[in-house]
Amino acid sequence: MVWISRMCCRKYGNFVDNLRLYVRGGSGGMGLPRLGGQGGKGGDVWVVAQKEMTLKRVKDKYPQKRFIAGVGTNSSVRALRGQKGEDQEVLAPPGITVTNDDGMVLGKLNTEGDRVLVARGGQGGSYHSEFLPSKGQSRQIRLDLKLIADLGLVGFPNAGKSSLLTALSHAKPQIASYAFTTLRPEIGKVMYEDHKQISVADLPGLIEGAHMNRGMGHQFLKHVERTRQLLFVVDVCGFQLASKTPFRSAFEAVQLLIKELELYKEDLPCKPAVLVVNKMDLPDAEDKLSKLQEQLLNPHEFSHLLPDDMLPKNNMVFRHVVPISAATGFGIAHLKTCIRQSLDKDASMATDSLHRDKLQALRGAVPAKNTLTWGPTASV
Repeated sequence: MVWISRMCCRKYGNFVDNLRLYVRGGSGGMGLPRLGGQGGKGGDVWVVAQKEMTLKRVKDKYPQKRFIAGVGTNSSVRALRGQKGEDQEVLAPPGITVTNDDGMVLGKLNTEGDRVLVARGGQGGSYHSEFLPSKGQSRQIRLDLKLIADLGLVGFPNAGKSSLLTALSHAKPQIASYAFTTLRPEIGKVMYEDHKQISVADLPGLIEGAHMNRGMGHQFLKHVERTRQLLFVVDVCGFQLASKTPFRSAFEAVQLLIKELELYKEDLPCKPAVLVVNKMDLPDAEDKLSKLQEQLLNPHEFSHLLPDDMLPKNNMVFRHVVPISAATGFGIAHLKTCIRQSLDKDASMATDSLHRDKLQALRGAVPAKNTLTWGPTASV
């Protein structure tokens, strides 16, 4: 039995994945010329990863978006060496890339506790500066979030990703019968009977040409990078974005999705993936599913269905192909089981790999025993 945590979408409403901030290190303290005293250094500004933090909270708590560190204390008769100014910390969620306005990467926050120095404090006044302090470094920085989730839903508009997220987790993304109802990531959590939680992210729908930033483009694809596995969602009856665009069968939709990921970043299709075939409640769905399964087993025989430049370089092997109906609930329980099996498999492989690495390191750390070489016995 699986029960669902009711993670209301209010917590993730108005999702913010990019924030521009002004940061400035503190100025140094004055030196004391007659005694050769040195002023304290100004405080630094750091961006620090904290698990429960979101960029939305940062934006709401600091509407001015200014972070300025403390000033170093002046040198005095009682304390010839001034104290360092207080550091300023900007708390941010893991998964952040910190850049300056020119796009240069200053650092990345991958796990909780990671820190990136974004503005140094000024030096205190000393003999070398004629006892005059220097100002702290100031700059504009950008915090760019690449979402971290266990699963990322990948699919063209209207494939049923939002409906599937609702069926899986009781999150409440916007659902409608037109394209691009999802304009920002929505997250739901599935909790299993043993209290294992799996986060599922519904990401804005791809279109052909997303790798060139068409549609939601890079706003979508950057988040795919930071999901552990992919959950492809296709409409069993096929897909057509608009009347002027070509109709794509379920098989063609799968191939185009793989190609878009591949063109954005070549190793993205190497992620473990499960294929969800949605809308099995529609007429002739069983026949269309059988045809799709045949095509997936022999993709080269059906490569003529797409132009050469739209074919992925390598075929993607899905760990599971699961037919469902997000509208009726058909297949959802089986899908949850497949998701859990796939994630547990990766966790087990990662643990085995870690054990092997540790064992190898231990073997390398143990010095080899000295070996005595006996020469020929001397005759008397």
